[in-house]
Amino acid sequence: MEISEKLLCLFSADVRETDDSYVVEVPKREVETGTVDVGDTYRVALIAGAGEDDYDGEIGETNAETGDGPQPPVEPGEMRYVEIEDIGKQGDGIARVERGYVIIVPGGDVGERVKIEVTEVKSNFAVGEIVDEDV
Repeated sequence: MEISEKLLCLFSADVRETDDSYVVEVPKREVETGTVDVGDTYRVALIAGAGEDDYDGEIGETNAETGDGPQPPVEPGEMRYVEIEDIGKQGDGIARVERGYVIIVPGGDVGERVKIEVTEVKSNFAVGEIVDEDV
């Protein structure tokens, strides 16, 4: 499946019924990080899931060798400027780049803009080491 570079965010959600319509909820983090603005209109694409057990809400490693889905937008050794948007469960900084791809940045603080070197790349997340904190 080809995924456009215009993709603003990607998340899993249930469709629920209200009085006379159906609702797909956008996670609060997508609005808080500035990806989505309340009151604006967006195109929505729905991709059927194979079942409830497919997604557990956690970032994890998937098999990149299967060729499923888009390739990561970063490579090991690549230098990037990122903004830390969140803190993960282990206390590491979380940055998002193209298509909502996550980069875990140990030692990063929310709101900090840092230069990182990508040290590890998985199919759905990467790890980056801070090279310069004064960006």
